[in-house]
Amino acid sequence: MIRPFRALRPAPARAAEILAPPYDVLSSAEARERAKDKPWSFLHISKAEIDLAPSIDPYDAAVYAKATANLRAMIDAGVLMRDAKACYYVYRLTWRGRAQTGLAAVASLDAYAKNRIRKHELTTPAKEDDRVRQIEAVNAQTGPVMLAYPTAPQLDAMLAQAASGDTAVDATAADGVRHQLWVIDGNTAIAGLTQAVDALPALYIADGHHRSAAALRVAQARGGDGPHRYFLAVLFPQGEMTILDYNRVVRDLNGRSPEQLLAELRDKYTVEASDGPVRPAYAHELGMVLGGRWYRLVLRAAPTAANPIERLPITLLTNNIIAPIFGITDPRTDKRIDFVGGGRGLSELERRVTSGQAAAAFALYPTQMADLMAVADADAIMPPKSTWFEPKLADGVVSHVLD
Repeated sequence: MIRPFRALRPAPARAAEILAPPYDVLSSAEARERAKDKPWSFLHISKAEIDLAPSIDPYDAAVYAKATANLRAMIDAGVLMRDAKACYYVYRLTWRGRAQTGLAAVASLDAYAKNRIRKHELTTPAKEDDRVRQIEAVNAQTGPVMLAYPTAPQLDAMLAQAASGDTAVDATAADGVRHQLWVIDGNTAIAGLTQAVDALPALYIADGHHRSAAALRVAQARGGDGPHRYFLAVLFPQGEMTILDYNRVVRDLNGRSPEQLLAELRDKYTVEASDGPVRPAYAHELGMVLGGRWYRLVLRAAPTAANPIERLPITLLTNNIIAPIFGITDPRTDKRIDFVGGGRGLSELERRVTSGQAAAAFALYPTQMADLMAVADADAIMPPKSTWFEPKLADGVVSHVLD
């Protein structure tokens, strides 16, 4: 399912200048500000519109051409270097005192197409097209897909052993996440890791569905064999991954007063006012901001569905509140609902309501890894914006050149 590759990565002592958030985490304006006075930030490649007029369309052909020129400039300046031999890499993220240790490799697109590498999300055509054009322009995959692997103590131990030596990268990003990389170049270790991953029943895409889908399209267009038959990935043990809540805000009460909404909610939920923010402790509990105060909502009938999608926190919210009360049946297209990642905190929900941007907000219990994997095993699709993984892999630590 995986193989080693010749990573394009930061030259010694240059990582801190290069590391950047994933391309889809920042807006163009935020990326422009983040990369100010940082000529080697990887944002100049992943969001190259920051080096062009602010009015430019991020999907303009000039943006991809600029990304190509910027990548070439970083290589020519010696800021990025390419390993001479195909290697594996241990990639460790440390955030808020918690570490997760994974394996950077290239993953088989044949395994992806055959559902041995499993997905759980639909992709947006425009975003997928963008990644295809980016890959083709720079002839590389510059953003890794985050994969989860099921419990595998032997593989965990192999990664821990490989991470006991000197680091090739050790840098802390602006958000406080520490990124470390170790090179695995021994043939015996490489063979052992390949065998250990091939013994797994499946791998699961956690974050990066557009990147993997785009890589498949590029491979299909190019045909034949070669590096383009694989996509850049980092594999983490499922038990070390952190999914934060992905919360909802609605712009209006669908013709109801706050009092009417509360009365209707009491048909299915126990509703208690709270003096402070409510962080749910299980799937059928909700926090709600309404009229400037917090409420705790607990579904009277706990979920018992065998279908993994039906017991997700977001499905319970949608089926009991969002669709029947607010009349929002397609959250992908309805402009009356918005999504707030857990990394912004519960205070963001309160701010949206008190500022008048939203009429009500709902805090959800985070999706659990076991549920995500169960959905993928069932070859099903999660509701939109169901997972928010933290910490995130940085762009620029490793890239996969398609030569």
